[in-house]
Amino acid sequence: MQIVITGGAGFLGARLARTLLAQGRLSLAGAAPAPIVRITLVDRAPPPADLAADPRVAFVTGDLNDQLGADADATPWREAEAVFHLAAAVSGECEADFDLGMRSNFAATHALLERLRALGTRPVLVFSSSLAVFGDSPEQPLPPVIDDHTLPTPQTSYGIQKFIGEQLVADFTRKGFIRGRSVRLMTVSVRPGKPNGAASGFFSGMIREPLAGLRAACPVPDETPVAVASPARTIEGLIRAAEASEAEWGPRTAVNLPSLSTTVGEMAAALERVAGPAATALLDRTPEPTIRRIVKSWPGRFDTPRARALGLGSDESFDAVIREYVRENPDAVKLPTVA
Repeated sequence: MQIVITGGAGFLGARLARTLLAQGRLSLAGAAPAPIVRITLVDRAPPPADLAADPRVAFVTGDLNDQLGADADATPWREAEAVFHLAAAVSGECEADFDLGMRSNFAATHALLERLRALGTRPVLVFSSSLAVFGDSPEQPLPPVIDDHTLPTPQTSYGIQKFIGEQLVADFTRKGFIRGRSVRLMTVSVRPGKPNGAASGFFSGMIREPLAGLRAACPVPDETPVAVASPARTIEGLIRAAEASEAEWGPRTAVNLPSLSTTVGEMAAALERVAGPAATALLDRTPEPTIRRIVKSWPGRFDTPRARALGLGSDESFDAVIREYVRENPDAVKLPTVA
């Protein structure tokens, strides 16, 4: 089996590739498990050293729109039986630069779908959407709990672009050009590495930086609700979407992945339980109105029966999420932690 991951050098793309390589096989759309022969990572940046050294990994470096142009090599796309489309500009970037978001999130997704349509190979396409397709506003208030039938009402450019992507994937699937599965990712925390331009980035930074002995921004009130999922649960959701049979997947609409419902204050309390008051003393509580406006529009509580029917579940607690990060990233943790 050959697989393409767009955004493959990013955190989630690289983790997905490592997970797939470790398991060695994939049961695609309910079929019998097949060996993974090649994973091609498509990204602006080169892949991490461990993936670049794996003989099963190929990589294409450059802008995704350019890689999908008429003159670009179609080989990776032609040979792919599964495509995980993770490449995107993130929420804060899209709000600050409309053209960037439209090029990275709308135009690139459309170009990818058109390339796969032209090839006629009908791969399984897993599209990473977002909880940002749901947005609260005075004119269209969200219900207390988002379920599988809640109508998306995005309130940011990023959320609108992701919802457009979902609809494109649904229609290209309806027409038989691909076998599409859109999954709405929750806020992923704790992400290792450097901060990115996502409005949700502080949900990781407020844990990651204090554990490293650094100050971190916490720009919204403690009562701010958030639906989070650990990196491990997120990758499980992406892979399960590719594995599900047509009957298991069901309707063409996107699936909300399971989430742990918490608040910013509860996240800080979990940090203190794991790393003590020295960690929470490093949190900077200065409000940031732009971040607060974006994050406040997102839902914090989900009921996800479709995802549960696929065998997916949420994290046990945010304490467990932090401890998982500590176990996986020992070199990034400088403060003493409680086991």
